[in-house]
Amino acid sequence: MGAGKVIASVLAGAAAGAILGILFAPDKGTETRRKIAEKGSDLAGSVKDTYNDISDTVSEKYDTAKKKLSDLVSEGKDVGKDMVNQAKEKANAMRNDVRNPNPVNS
Repeated sequence: MGAGKVIASVLAGAAAGAILGILFAPDKGTETRRKIAEKGSDLAGSVKDTYNDISDTVSEKYDTAKKKLSDLVSEGKDVGKDMVNQAKEKANAMRNDVRNPNPVNS
C-alpha cells in the first residue's frame, strides 16, 4: 500500500474517532456542534499540511530525477561524440594506409 493511502487511512480513522467521541459525549447540542466544527477545521488543516508535505517531497524527487536524467543524457552525448571522433580518426588512418601503402621488404 502506498504512503498516500496509509496517511489518508490514518487521517480518516482519526477523524471518525474524534467525531464519534464528540457525538457520544454528554454535552448540549450547540456545544457538540461547535466541537465538531472545531475538529473538522483542525482535520482540514492537518490534511492540507500533509498534502503540502507530500507535494513538496514529490516535487523534490521529480526535480532530482529530472536532473539525473539530464546529466545522463549529456554524458551519453559526450560518449557518443567521443566514439564518433575515434571512428573518424581510425577511418582516416585506414584511408591514408590505403592511399600510401608502405612497401614490403623482400
